[in-house]
Amino acid sequence: MIRTLSASTDNIDDLEAAVKDIKAQIDPDRNLLKNTVGIAACHYEFAESGTLKAICDAMPFEICGTISSAQGTDKGAETLYFTLLVLTSDTVVFKTALSGSLAEKPGQAIEECYKAAAGGERPAVVFTFAPFMVANSGDEYVNVLTRISEGVPCFGTLAVDDTADFHECFMLHNGQHYQDCMSLILACGEFHPKFYLATISDEKILEKSALITKSEGHLLKEVNGRPVAEFFASLGLTKASEAAYAMTSLPFTLDYNDGTPPVSRAFIGLSEDKYAICAGAMPEGATLKIGVSDKEDVLLTSGQAMEKALKETPDPSGILIYSCISRGMTLGSEILTEMALIREKTAGKIPLLQAYSGGEICPTQINKDSAVNRFHNNTFVFCIF
Repeated sequence: MIRTLSASTDNIDDLEAAVKDIKAQIDPDRNLLKNTVGIAACHYEFAESGTLKAICDAMPFEICGTISSAQGTDKGAETLYFTLLVLTSDTVVFKTALSGSLAEKPGQAIEECYKAAAGGERPAVVFTFAPFMVANSGDEYVNVLTRISEGVPCFGTLAVDDTADFHECFMLHNGQHYQDCMSLILACGEFHPKFYLATISDEKILEKSALITKSEGHLLKEVNGRPVAEFFASLGLTKASEAAYAMTSLPFTLDYNDGTPPVSRAFIGLSEDKYAICAGAMPEGATLKIGVSDKEDVLLTSGQAMEKALKETPDPSGILIYSCISRGMTLGSEILTEMALIREKTAGKIPLLQAYSGGEICPTQINKDSAVNRFHNNTFVFCIF
């Protein structure tokens, strides 16, 4: 059994008041069971002011998480917020770990981190938190964890902030913040969360497709044997493709052609060589289409996914939610409306944490008995337990 608690505070500079806020809502002396862990999301000013560290130091359990540009709980959502989801149990054991630097050999650092935490035990779930690093691929993170864990479900996020160049995208671990490390929470024991995701409605995806014929990691070079710039030109998107983040409302849908569900990919901009820089791997042999995302579809797809989950799990203990920042950008000045919708769907009665993400990690369901871990963009993901 898992008991879940949530807490939040908007006290950025008053450390004592912030700690008092969180303690009052969690009430550790009364509510914690034998094993406990915390998952946090907050604005970067909480890390830089020392408030993050003060809160973590005051809690009798370990805390992992990320910076986010907006975050909320079942009680409310804001941009300048610290939020905390606490999982506590007498039967499930939580192990946390901090990796070495991901700057040079990220795969090796992640593998060593996981092995040290697992100690030979197979966890039920791996929760994953990492900074957004332009040079690194979230797909590599997921592939390494899937391989070394032998297919354990992985769920998590990359950090995202509200600066113009995303230079405050920290991962959080026990009060410290890092720009080049990953933290993990391994949940071991009888823990069986369900995973859900939403991207873009089928009717919002353009019929015209293209086969990826040349790529390198997250660089898309050729489609249908021709430069990707010509593909954009054929769709009338040359001007839009030349401006960074101008196509956030036009996500790629990527079909691996291997029987697994399609995933969404965000287009960031063009390289000097006119290659498409994407926020995830673009493997050769995959088929891509372009979708058209708008506010109505963001809210529709998120709401439908939550309704489905609550129908299948009508009385959950808690929910952990990450939504791609590109969905938030589509909402514009109403960035908190997706979070408000989820509170409405859950009637504010289920402890939850929701935050924006620079890349989402979530299993995709192949059939009722099988799933595969994937890295996503422009996606609303959550686990319910």
